[in-house]
Amino acid sequence: MLECKADGCPTIVFGENMKRTLLALVAIFWSSLALALQPYFYGDKVARGDTATVMQAVEAKLTRSGFTVVGRYSPQGLPSYGVIVVTDPDLLRMIGQFGGATIVGAGIRVGVRNDGTVSYINPEYWQRAYLRKHFGGGAGGTVNAIQGRLQRALGAGKPFGGEVEKRDLPDYQYMFGMETFESDKNQVGESLSFDEMVKVIQKNLGRGVARTSKVYEVIMPEKKIAVFGVAMNDPREGEGWWVKEVHDEHIAALPYEIFVVGNKAYHLFARYRIALAWPDTGMGTFMRIVETPQVIQDTLKAVAGTAK
Repeated sequence: MLECKADGCPTIVFGENMKRTLLALVAIFWSSLALALQPYFYGDKVARGDTATVMQAVEAKLTRSGFTVVGRYSPQGLPSYGVIVVTDPDLLRMIGQFGGATIVGAGIRVGVRNDGTVSYINPEYWQRAYLRKHFGGGAGGTVNAIQGRLQRALGAGKPFGGEVEKRDLPDYQYMFGMETFESDKNQVGESLSFDEMVKVIQKNLGRGVARTSKVYEVIMPEKKIAVFGVAMNDPREGEGWWVKEVHDEHIAALPYEIFVVGNKAYHLFARYRIALAWPDTGMGTFMRIVETPQVIQDTLKAVAGTAK
């Protein structure tokens, strides 16, 4: 009802039922926002400089916070950008517990730009997609703790990259009919044993097969799982080309991974992996890189020693 005080100023006075209704509406509004995640966060900017200097400044923040640097990457064709890949003992213990394809999430990727811009992956977003049914309980707590440490180390800036609802991430598809985390197209190689598959990949990355190189590796021999970050350096078909077509601000999407489970090598097919990393990209943009998924698969087949 509307009440008028002695000074004549109108004041809206809500009854208890109306108050409860408004509070419920506010709760629904905020809970709906909380149901959507974005793949990246901005961190606090550091001093501008050449890319290597900016990377060193960010790397120092990460190591002071207990993260282990496993790789550094300056993508070909993207001279203003760099990527630092770190990992964490709690993250590796969690992945070792579940095994299998969850190894693909062992790297925590941090992007920098020579103007001092810092960005990093949102662990909850990526691990909900990679852990799938395992996310929750202790795993969710581990991921949230890692996310908190990242935010304290690098700054808790705003999220960006495009919203995906939490419930959609375990079975994420960019659109109906496209590949998911468990696509049959993911396998790129097979060998006689885990050790042999790992050695083949290490050898081929060391030789620069298909214009690739190794960014990082995380190997858990006791679990027979491993992941390698792969730089794709071809000037016409490598990531320096297609990343600019989709959006280079998402630099923390790189590098692409090849991973080993048992005696088989896999990747995440690009209509899944690129879409997961760039969920805000329109279909028109994706059509400009329509050949990229096959190029990436062929490149990683070469790395796995099975290219035709």
